[in-house]
This record gives sequence, C-alpha cells and structure tokens, in this order.
Amino acid sequence: MKTRFFIFLSYDGTSYHGWQVQPEKITVQARIEEALSVILQEKIKTTGAGRTDTGVHAKSFVAHFDSQHSDLKGNNNIIFRLNTYLPEDISVIDILAVNKEAHARFDARSRTYSYYISLNKNPFRNKYTWYRHGDMDVNAMNRATSYLLRYEDFTSFSKSHTQVKTNKCEIYEAGWTQKEEILVFKIRANRFLRNMVRAIVGSMVDIGTGKIPPGEIEKIIRAKNRSTAGVSAPAEGLFLERIEYDTGIFL
Repeated sequence: MKTRFFIFLSYDGTSYHGWQVQPEKITVQARIEEALSVILQEKIKTTGAGRTDTGVHAKSFVAHFDSQHSDLKGNNNIIFRLNTYLPEDISVIDILAVNKEAHARFDARSRTYSYYISLNKNPFRNKYTWYRHGDMDVNAMNRATSYLLRYEDFTSFSKSHTQVKTNKCEIYEAGWTQKEEILVFKIRANRFLRNMVRAIVGSMVDIGTGKIPPGEIEKIIRAKNRSTAGVSAPAEGLFLERIEYDTGIFL
C-alpha cells in the first residue's frame, strides 16, 4: 500500500511558466515530479494546492503525492538529496505523511498572498516588487480594502473564461502596510480566483494614486465585470505566503 505525503516547498517563479505542468513549458511541478521520481526511484505525480501563474513566487507551496516509501520524514537525507537535485530557485522545506484521503487543494482551509510595491527604483528588488514611482495614499487604499470583506462574488477581479464552478470567495483579512519605500498588500481567503490578487492590486493602485476614489471599489465589485477593474499588477510582486490545513490530516 502506498503512503500519501504533503511536500512543502518554496520557489522563485521568475524562470517558470507557473506551477502547473504544461506542454513544452518549464514549470515548477515538472521540476518537482522529476526530482521526486529520480530520488525515490519510482514514478511520482503530484497534485498542487492551486496554481501560480507565470512569474509568481511562493514562499510556501504545498502539493501531495503517493509513494511506495512509508517514511520520508524520518529520512532527512531525502530532502537534502532533493534540494541537491533541484535547481537553485526551488527548495523543498519538508515532507510529511498525511491521511490517505488528504488533498493538498481541497483540504486547504486558507491561503495567504502578499504583494510588494517599491516606491523607489532598486536593481536588487526588480524581480520581487512592482516599481511605482511617487507616493501613494495608503489610508485611501485601506479604506477601499475594507469593502472586500463585505462581499463574496469577485467576478470583476477574475481572469475571464476560467473553468470554475463559482466566483465566490470568503476573504478573512486584507490590508496595506508601508515600511519606508515598500508597500505590502496582504490578503487571506479560503480560495482565490485566477489573477484575482493582481487585479485587486491594480485597482488599489488607481485609488492610491488618486485616479479613482476609495468607494469606487464597491461599484467595481458589484459590476461583476472584469473590464470595470484596474489593470493586473505585474506577476513579479506577488508571493504565495502560506497555506493552512487542519492538523488532524497529518500522521
């Protein structure tokens, strides 16, 4: 009988066409499955907790896979060997055994994303922030953010023509903070639509720069139309920070 495992990893998404395997594209999932198959000496297929788009980063991503090995946590050498095999922009953090029915995507209780904006040009931040010259009204952006907590249907912030059953999401917390020249948008929800965070950030920047008033965000949400929202923020500033699960699924 095979054992199911959750693998926790982080990656710099700059060189990848997102997480999910795609024909003739370099993806994080393809690299992980190759490494697991070589190191464990068996064919491994993974299922991710979601999908990150091209260029998006993950500080903590989770996927599950089944293996004929019964104890990978007890063999610390496995993680070392995986990290030696993987390219420098992907790192395995941990591997934990879970209940045989545990699912990295469907059992996730919440996901947290952060988006980083740099107000000054900095060559060492180019791959990990969106450079926007000039000040922004963070108070106005936070007033607009409060409207997100009042609604569930975020069609206006979703990529068009995606194959999902519903555009409803429950946002638990969201807000902007500023430390010197860096603005950070943090948002936690039960699920996210494709392109949702980047579309929200693009709209918030319109508010921060005075292009539209904070209350306009409510009209955008109610419209349920992607064309009413701002342009999508660039991928490089977006990080998947955390995915939460009930502890009971871990063995």
